[in-house]
Amino acid sequence: MEGHYQIESQGGPDVMVWQSKAVRTPAANEVLIRHTAIGLNYIDVYHRSGLYKLPLPSRLGVEAVGYVEAIGNSVKRVVVGDRVGYAMVMGAYGESNVVNEAFVVKLPPHIPDETAAAVLLKGLTVSYLLRKTHCLTAEDTILVHAAAGGVGLLLCQWANHIGATVIGTVGSESKAGLARVNGAHHTIEYNSEDVI
Repeated sequence: MEGHYQIESQGGPDVMVWQSKAVRTPAANEVLIRHTAIGLNYIDVYHRSGLYKLPLPSRLGVEAVGYVEAIGNSVKRVVVGDRVGYAMVMGAYGESNVVNEAFVVKLPPHIPDETAAAVLLKGLTVSYLLRKTHCLTAEDTILVHAAAGGVGLLLCQWANHIGATVIGTVGSESKAGLARVNGAHHTIEYNSEDVI
């Protein structure tokens, strides 16, 4: 048996219910991961509240880290005992989850579980923005909205490392300082007349 949070209706935190059920055996291309840390993201609130509709009942959470406990017979990239993380797979708010191998990444030993669980989804988002949406170069100037948020801070750091000029929008002077420490060359406060 394993436990996880599930919702049967969307709404406030009170709709989350702890459930226990038998652990599902992984299918051919799936991995059973025993969680050691889970990520908390705004999208989890959107799923729970109903801003993003879900089929109900539904498990919550989209990001976690743990150890491979079982694998399907077609799995090639991981073995039982590997330390891994995943993102954008429902069901992270629980003791374990069965995940398609395509969403699983091995983690280097020097990154703590809590750090990996907190940053994997954000890091993948930043990678997508800087490498797939537009391949950022040192000649580019970018505007980062919410530059002091989770994605924003990583985006500022990575873009600065590439050599791009980074402008960040923020909600306060303290957030402006945080964005600048993390790579923003210039900041603009949201309440400024400069932000349209």
